[in-house]
Amino acid sequence: MKKLLVGVFVLIMMFSVVGFAAAQADGTYALVVKSAGNPFMERVREGFAEAVEAQGGEVIYRAPAEPTVSAQIAIIEQLITQRVNVIAIAANDRDALQPALQRAMNRGIKVLSLDSAVNPQSRMVHVNQADPELIGRVQIQAISEMIGGEGQIAILSATSQATNQNLWIEYMKDELKKPKYEDIELVRVAYGDDLRDKSVAETEALLQTYPDLKGIIAPTTVGIAAAARVLSTRNLGDEIALTGLGLPSEMAEYIKSGVCEWMYLWNPIDLGYLGGETAVALDNEVITGEVGETFEAGRLGERKVVETLSGEGTEIMLGEPFKFDKSNIDEWKDVY
Repeated sequence: MKKLLVGVFVLIMMFSVVGFAAAQADGTYALVVKSAGNPFMERVREGFAEAVEAQGGEVIYRAPAEPTVSAQIAIIEQLITQRVNVIAIAANDRDALQPALQRAMNRGIKVLSLDSAVNPQSRMVHVNQADPELIGRVQIQAISEMIGGEGQIAILSATSQATNQNLWIEYMKDELKKPKYEDIELVRVAYGDDLRDKSVAETEALLQTYPDLKGIIAPTTVGIAAAARVLSTRNLGDEIALTGLGLPSEMAEYIKSGVCEWMYLWNPIDLGYLGGETAVALDNEVITGEVGETFEAGRLGERKVVETLSGEGTEIMLGEPFKFDKSNIDEWKDVY
């Protein structure tokens, strides 16, 4: 009788484990990015799918044709109707998505933001690529070194509502207040909306409007590639410095030619992967987005939920920005 009971107990445990594994893998996870045709977001998608599909989940990828709030809201409403388990979103606006995302959460859908955050009321947690203060300040430090600490500079950003871009720019402006940058003048913040043609046009406009321009910071992969193309075509690489955040695969030729001495980024594949692992952890209630919670993020190891620098909401940090220059660009250009 005792052997029989042990056998039954073992069978129950086996079915429990199988059921738990199925629960871990059972879900539909939506990734909503800023816009279609963005190479950075395509790499984010790759990592997100890697994490989710490895655990048996299904990924729904949505990229609006234009980087607008209305387009993202329409997508969110569709996903609510589809009853997805999780929505992970790179926001085109910090606050405007709140009503739609709150409706999603009220329906039991877990919501996280990644790359570009929504406000804390619109999400459970944010997945951040790196310390936003460090990202902003390091780009000013870089352009200052490139132009010898004096001259006019401009910033070529994505959209005017992009929360990550705006936060980095705030820290750039704060860094510029330091006495050592007193001879550097920020003449304009331009917006290319993460569209190649518009970013090219904005770069051309900067060159025409500010003939004494010495440097451009483009904290967006689309923007820096567009600016590099313009400077290269016009043979201005020796006259106007360029730095920012770029994909090694897109910027290798410009770094080798000297149009861009160096730039920064993190691995967008890893960012997407961490987003996918976070989505699964939220779905299975391993975490809820509260400060101090930890979870195993697959190949990235243990991650911890921390308070944001602003004290508003929580986030999970990927890592620090990485510097790409002539010494290492060949190692990375075929990776992403």
